[in-house]
Amino acid sequence: MNVQITDKDRFEQTPYSMWLQTEILHTLQRTVSDHPGEYSFIVNCQVMELYWALIVRELQAAQSSLRQNDLAKAQQALRRVVDAHEPLNATWRSLSWLTPSDLLPMLGAAGATLGRDTALQGWTYRHMVYLFGIKQGEHLEHFKPQPRRWQQLNEALNAPSVYDDVLAFLHREKLPIPRAQFERDFAQPYKPSPEVERAWQIGYDERPEIKNLGETLADIAEEFTTWKYRHLMLTRRTLGSRKAYFGVSGIEWLTPTLEEIPFPELFSARTFIGDPPAGCPVGKAKE
Repeated sequence: MNVQITDKDRFEQTPYSMWLQTEILHTLQRTVSDHPGEYSFIVNCQVMELYWALIVRELQAAQSSLRQNDLAKAQQALRRVVDAHEPLNATWRSLSWLTPSDLLPMLGAAGATLGRDTALQGWTYRHMVYLFGIKQGEHLEHFKPQPRRWQQLNEALNAPSVYDDVLAFLHREKLPIPRAQFERDFAQPYKPSPEVERAWQIGYDERPEIKNLGETLADIAEEFTTWKYRHLMLTRRTLGSRKAYFGVSGIEWLTPTLEEIPFPELFSARTFIGDPPAGCPVGKAKE
């Protein structure tokens, strides 16, 4: 979307401020409590929202390039996703000062002012997760008050993930990916396949460009899992075992998500990649 710059804008703002829309940006932090750290909490959460939106754009760019068989361009977009996770994950460090005595008054004030929420999750995060291939349709219920965003997420739920596009690309590259793995009901959770494991093994052992693609995806999966782990640890520090997420404790809700790792065969295939030499303490995988 192009920003419309008026004569008034040019008179009252520098080019930097007009480009980055700083006059608007710094009006978006609206506190609802008198806690001195609430501004920090809002800023860091808004930073996360912006990085999720950036990652969504980059993943969509990677999908477009993969569909055009342009692996180099897809790799560039995927590497930018890896890089975006470093500052994204660092936001948890900026919130490490939070204790229950800090967070609870903020949540109470937010609930009293804006209405109670069952989970602090934005539509940008859910869109990113769907693009990663973690498809859970039940989360759409949370966004019914936002019809436009519900529609956006519903479309993302029913569309191919990045991994679906990767598998289709590998199939076109003559790796033994069954069509059923990427021509399916995309709204359903992805089911890992031994055939896909085998394809990644061949790619790693014989195709350097496929190995590089796999390692970039593995970096993304690791960084995403790191974000979730830090979220869990901050929840432990700020809420303990209090019920917070859909009637269960935040710890109980978040812990299983650590096992929701994108691109699963990239990791399970490592059982078979490489041939251990004589004397290696790690044995050869059973066929």
